[in-house]
Amino acid sequence: MQPLPIDEVLPGLLAALQNGNCAVLTADPGAGKTTRVPLAMLNEPWLAGGKIIMLEPRRLAARSAAAFMAKQLGEQVGERVGYRVRLDNRVSPRTVIEVVTEGILTRMLQEDPALSGVGTILFDEFHERHLHGDLGLALALQCQGILREDLRLVVMSATLDAARVAQLLGGAPVIASRGRSFPVETRYSLPDAKQRLEDRMAAAIKEALLEREGDVLAFLPGTAEIRRTARQLAEQRLPSGTSVRELHGTLSLEDQAAAIAPAPEGGRKIVLATSIAESSLTVEGVRIVVDSGLMRVSRFSPRTGMSRLETVPLSKASADQRRGRAGRLAPGLCIRLWSEAEHSRLPDFGSPEIAESDLAALRLELAVWGVDDPNELSWLTPPPAPAYGAATELLQALGCLKAAGGPTEAGKAIAALGLHPRLGAMLLRGKETGQLRLASRLAALLSERNLLPNERSADIGLRLSRLESGEREPSLKRLLAQAERWQRMLEKDGAIQSNLQSKQMGNQQSNLLSNQQSNLQSNLLSNSRLAAADEYAEEHAGPRSKENISASQRSGGAGALTTGGLLAHAYPDRIAQRRSDGRYLLAAGRGAAALTADQQLSQAPYLVVCELDDAGAEGRILLADRLDKEELQQELASFIKEEESLEWEEEARAIRGRRRVKLGTLILKETPLKSGLDPEGVAEMWLTVIREKGFSFIPFHKSAQSLLNRMRAMQAAGARDWPDFSEDALLASMQDWLKPHLGGIRTYAELEKMNMTSLLEGLLTWKQRSELDAEAPLHWSVPSGSKIPIDYSDPAKPFAAVRLQELFGLAETPRLAGGRLPLTLHLLSPAHRPVQVTQDLASFWSNGYFEVKKDLKGRYPKHYWPDNPYEATPTNRAKPRTTPGQKS
Repeated sequence: MQPLPIDEVLPGLLAALQNGNCAVLTADPGAGKTTRVPLAMLNEPWLAGGKIIMLEPRRLAARSAAAFMAKQLGEQVGERVGYRVRLDNRVSPRTVIEVVTEGILTRMLQEDPALSGVGTILFDEFHERHLHGDLGLALALQCQGILREDLRLVVMSATLDAARVAQLLGGAPVIASRGRSFPVETRYSLPDAKQRLEDRMAAAIKEALLEREGDVLAFLPGTAEIRRTARQLAEQRLPSGTSVRELHGTLSLEDQAAAIAPAPEGGRKIVLATSIAESSLTVEGVRIVVDSGLMRVSRFSPRTGMSRLETVPLSKASADQRRGRAGRLAPGLCIRLWSEAEHSRLPDFGSPEIAESDLAALRLELAVWGVDDPNELSWLTPPPAPAYGAATELLQALGCLKAAGGPTEAGKAIAALGLHPRLGAMLLRGKETGQLRLASRLAALLSERNLLPNERSADIGLRLSRLESGEREPSLKRLLAQAERWQRMLEKDGAIQSNLQSKQMGNQQSNLLSNQQSNLQSNLLSNSRLAAADEYAEEHAGPRSKENISASQRSGGAGALTTGGLLAHAYPDRIAQRRSDGRYLLAAGRGAAALTADQQLSQAPYLVVCELDDAGAEGRILLADRLDKEELQQELASFIKEEESLEWEEEARAIRGRRRVKLGTLILKETPLKSGLDPEGVAEMWLTVIREKGFSFIPFHKSAQSLLNRMRAMQAAGARDWPDFSEDALLASMQDWLKPHLGGIRTYAELEKMNMTSLLEGLLTWKQRSELDAEAPLHWSVPSGSKIPIDYSDPAKPFAAVRLQELFGLAETPRLAGGRLPLTLHLLSPAHRPVQVTQDLASFWSNGYFEVKKDLKGRYPKHYWPDNPYEATPTNRAKPRTTPGQKS
């Protein structure tokens, strides 16, 4: 075999595993760790006839690695070296080295927690931090700690936070290998915000082709950008014999393998790839890497229960992985379409999938494993509590988990199928109704790539027809084979009984859907499918297919469920109801979802939404099917509940009752309640309306407002033990003083007729009412004998407006509230026009009066204007009646 850099450290790795049961191996790209390490272990004494299981995150890499190792042994795949990936496996009784994808290990552990016959597990390219990789390591560590101390675990990667992983493995030794010594020149490019990514990428690729020899591997965030770049390159004058190939997860394995194969002799190749080509794979002939610096990730929101695709800058570790692709076979060139300054600001490592994903499948696997609290296991990154809680709620609603947390029989069956719990619930319903064949095909369809990436229509029936008619295509044959496998598994196990329609689960479902903020899960079901979702943004340019799949064509016969009826069991929270504006409201209660008006599905009153782009406030429906209302009510009866509600109708200014039949937040039927309204509920509704509209909404008429102002004046004056009558205090105490009187009130007109004065008086004790009448009276008897009303509209500054002549002889300003609150006097002319405002009457008599007198005496000469106001007789007439010893 050709020497590789990893060969230098293999003795140290094998020695570490001879003396312990864990190790961490870091090796630069091209060092040979993926294919050399398993072969080096074949004759180790501690293996003792056991198997070597190596995890590869991607199916293409798993198949390629197994083929390369088998070739090194001079054998065919399936002899001593084999692989097991989803929908494909090549193993035999002779197989010692099994290269598997991450989900396969989870199934192996669930079926045999002791992993009998397995000597070691290698976690390759662990830096990618896929969900099943983290789960597999956590389960393997517990297996090792409890059942299999002799089980060897090795974590391998080119770019890895080795110290953290070594600590997780109990202080395992770290073995480091340098990669190939082929130098890679790195160039940075200043970004141009005005230039489209595909234009920059095509220009950089062409420039590199003309400058250097070898093939080009170009990294782009998704399939939409790949196809736009391919179109740009098609318009370029490239060197003769140059072909352009795509490499992404939505391709068949055959097309992926063709993309990494060597270019024809004398030709050159440009491979436009997503992150699928970042690790493990050697794309033959590549000497040039052009990196966009972007990647597409799925972000799950426990709050909305939706996943959305985001295009984000990659990490330094990923950038190094991509750069390393150029130096695996010879000196190379890496062109980065970002600046060196931007590179310095990139994060060191990417975010692990477990931190941002839908955790429903992980939660179910843990339940079957026997773990309710994820903290019982050792994680490099623990599952986030909000997403874990959301997964628990969903699984209980689907009937996969018991209330106590353990798996139901249905949950165990679904976990064994190895697919998302949503689809498992649909399969069980398909079995119950004799629709297992259709349900299995739907599950295969939804768990794989988009079969019609250029189709604008969201109708899932078009994809189903494509699947049914594609028996001769290898990729579709595998999907159909997977569907048949699930069908056989469920048909074989006659003991599996779904409890999806049980009363207990119905209550759980209803409770889950009725909470608009519940953490209902969404699932864009596989990474390949997630990577394909962005294609819909550019599908306006793609060909259209006729939407000619009828409901009867999607069913299994007369009386059988339609496709939509089956899908409803997978996505009960995604039942969507058409609104008057043409948008759809989801049962889970999130914002409206859009479906372009030119699609036939856009007229359907109800849809089941399988896939939704939750990128903004209004999501785009990417994949759906129509659902008949009668079938909805039959199939989701346990979700549907009837409720009576009270509402404030602004136009009628009244409280009205409604009886509604609801699925989550969707109203299926509504009728008015004309009588028999619950008085307690009516009273509470009034309080709610008042709180929303504010204190001024309470109809205080003049007498009630005057009383309230007097009460507040006593409070403002600091009266002892006086209650708080502020707006906030009265609103806060409405339950006590107002609510008991509201049960029989229906309209605001009736509310206005209530005796609010009496209600306010009820807030005072007899002593306080007496104190109020004495110290904050409604009127003040002035020296002239008149009763002048006191205005308390400003409780801190009550006032009385009185003609100046009626106060002659009054030396001091009157005071209220036991002398604590001066009465403000608005002194008026004989014509009742204000001439002075004062709280110091003595000062006015001594100073201001004489100036006022000069003015008023000229204007009102017939009125009484004495020189000494202190001794003058007060009068409410023009002049006082003459008294002995007094001059007029």
